[in-house]
Amino acid sequence: MSVVGFDVGFQSCYVAVARAGGIETVANEYSDRCTPSFVSFGPRNRSIGAAAKSQVVTNCKNTVQGFKRFHGRAFSDPYVQAAKSSLVFDLAQMPTGTTGIKVMYMEEEKVFSIEQVTAMLLNKLKETAEAALKKPVADCVISVPSFFTDAERRSVMDAAQIAGLNCLRLMNDTTAVALAYGIYKQDLPAPEEKPRTVVFVDVGHAGYQVSVCAFNKGKLKVLGSAFDPELGGKDFDEVLVKYFCEEFAQKYKLDVRSKPRALVRLYQECEKLKKLMSANSSDLPLNIECFMNDIDVSGTLNRGKFEEFCAELLAKVEAPLRSIMEQTRLKKEDIYAVEIMGGASRTPAIKDRISKFFGKELSTTLNADEAVARGCALQCAILSPAFKVREFSITEVVPYPISLKWTSAADEGISDCEVFPKNHAAPFSKVLTFYRREPFSLEAYYNNSKELPYPDPTIGQFTIQKVVPQPSGESSKVKVKVRVNVHGVFSVSNASLVEVVKSAEGEEPMEMDTPAKEDEVKSSLLMAFLMVLSIPSHQGIHLGKMIMQDKLEKERNDAKNYVEEYVYEMRDKLHGVLENFVSEADRDSFSLKLEDTENWLYEEGEDQQKQVYIDKLVELKKLGEPIQKRYTEAEERPKALDELGRQIQQYTKVVEAYKAKDELYDHLDELEMMKVDKQVNETMTWMNNKMNLQSKQGLSQDPVVKAQEIQAKTKELYSACNHIVTKPKPKVEPPKEETAAEQNGPQAQSLPALKYFSPAGSTLTEGLWIVFHSYSTIIGLQIYSHDICKHFSSYYLKG
Repeated sequence: MSVVGFDVGFQSCYVAVARAGGIETVANEYSDRCTPSFVSFGPRNRSIGAAAKSQVVTNCKNTVQGFKRFHGRAFSDPYVQAAKSSLVFDLAQMPTGTTGIKVMYMEEEKVFSIEQVTAMLLNKLKETAEAALKKPVADCVISVPSFFTDAERRSVMDAAQIAGLNCLRLMNDTTAVALAYGIYKQDLPAPEEKPRTVVFVDVGHAGYQVSVCAFNKGKLKVLGSAFDPELGGKDFDEVLVKYFCEEFAQKYKLDVRSKPRALVRLYQECEKLKKLMSANSSDLPLNIECFMNDIDVSGTLNRGKFEEFCAELLAKVEAPLRSIMEQTRLKKEDIYAVEIMGGASRTPAIKDRISKFFGKELSTTLNADEAVARGCALQCAILSPAFKVREFSITEVVPYPISLKWTSAADEGISDCEVFPKNHAAPFSKVLTFYRREPFSLEAYYNNSKELPYPDPTIGQFTIQKVVPQPSGESSKVKVKVRVNVHGVFSVSNASLVEVVKSAEGEEPMEMDTPAKEDEVKSSLLMAFLMVLSIPSHQGIHLGKMIMQDKLEKERNDAKNYVEEYVYEMRDKLHGVLENFVSEADRDSFSLKLEDTENWLYEEGEDQQKQVYIDKLVELKKLGEPIQKRYTEAEERPKALDELGRQIQQYTKVVEAYKAKDELYDHLDELEMMKVDKQVNETMTWMNNKMNLQSKQGLSQDPVVKAQEIQAKTKELYSACNHIVTKPKPKVEPPKEETAAEQNGPQAQSLPALKYFSPAGSTLTEGLWIVFHSYSTIIGLQIYSHDICKHFSSYYLKG
């Protein structure tokens, strides 16, 4: 089972996985742990991630980025309409009224929903995780900004579903960071002690989030959250772009915003300049060659001037910090540490303002870029049965107050009630009690529209059906369970019709239980129908077909590249290492063929089917492979001949030693040794014959004998001879000690093993053993060495 966490950012994404060694941030196919949040659409395929980012200038109209901010938003949303003017790509309205992205794909104009484009990016991240884990990925945890509304969260869930992912939890960015921070801490206060309070500040490319978390051992509780969705790294980039657009208009008379490609290049250079200014306070240059109309442009800026331009943005840094302190009613001395992360957190002016507000040094113990993904992977590991993780409970908060309103018969109008106030614990369930005679509807909405960064406060409309009056005609008691789940999404989870209950006269009471126990409900479950506004349907999505098309296009390009590589490789080798292995006529002919193929590749062969390239490569290899094989044979054949010669020499020595009656081999069978002698002679004759014939062949001719044949002959010789010449000597059992004791008086000390008596590789006869034994008993020898053994053997044989 896979355990994966995805940090899907506005500008870049990170993938973390859980392994036996812990949590690891994995790299993509470019060996980079950061995957850009870009999707590019081409005439034949899509490119996602780093490959898409490389096309942002050349294919700017069809390369999309920053689409995360359009999740769950209607096309008519003022935010979407305001953003349209600053985008290089086009937005369009979906049939459901939501925002779509209009691009040219496969030579046709297509409109993809935000969920579809996000699903493409998620699928790429999924492939990265699968490549690292070497197994399929399904379960995951995905990060979202803490300020995302219900509609935005549902949109991300839809995208995960399209990508074939089972999202176990949508996790707020700052909560994921808090988990990554706290789960490894060994010195957290005990559950009954005062918690350790830490502030987490996330300054990303498109949003600014702050949360206060209380830590106890095995427990994390979010106390409150604050945010500014309109403050991030992109806003500082925008200041730079605006400055240089004005400067280039005055200096070079160029209207940069009229040319999308030039504008994209300026954004890229301004982002680089911003990063350089974070580390350097001196004047820094910005140079772009052939910027517009073949004009080279240049400019300079320093950090001090840049901070003056950004004064309004920097003034917004403290507002969320003040808000979070007011919400939680904490004092600055109650804060244990302030952890800062996010790409834009490296800007010195932002860090200074945060540090001054809290009156303490900022802590950077976590990886500013990867902490969110690591926290998501940890949460996935906690939720997954595949890993045993230290117990660590997480309590989230509701970012905006949620209310319900309904039509009230008693009040003759609309009644409403705040169900979940701001910073209420989540996930959480509540049970509401209504008295009704007929089906009714509940509408959920956010009741503080000023704080909501979303134009429509409506969450959804829930219809409770099959409500009937009591047999007496009185209203039935209906219990409705509402819930904010682990994803931060509000829903009516179930509704129940309770047995007869008398209601107070002239009143229509509404009770609230928190929460209801299962055994209290003794009624049938009613069907609850949910109608969520602004949630698009995903009928007719062909993500699988698009993935297959990308795969086919990759295979086609690979086939083309193989032909091109072969042409360049062989052309170099024909006048290099292969020069002596081909005749001059064949070399000229093959070189001409390679040149024709190269010209074909850049003309009519530029855009052909995969099979055409495969056939072209086969045609070239028919000419090139024989030359390559001759070279390879010339390299391998001497090694194979050396090995065969070494074995022939080894077995020849054994045969000669046997014939000389060497006592090392006197135990071998005569007939078998004759077979060895014959096999060695035959192999030697074969080798000499082949070597003589080969010596008459030129390098440009096919070899008489191949290395593979020589290796087979070596193996044949080994199989025929090795088991014979390595046959061990038979073991000789020493005489029993009792017999020796009877023959020689008192029992002598036990004899050492035979190998200590005999010279290496020799054996002693049974009679000699007895003599040795008797003699040792007489002279009282305790230790026998090879020298004594040799001396005594010589003496015995002579005597």
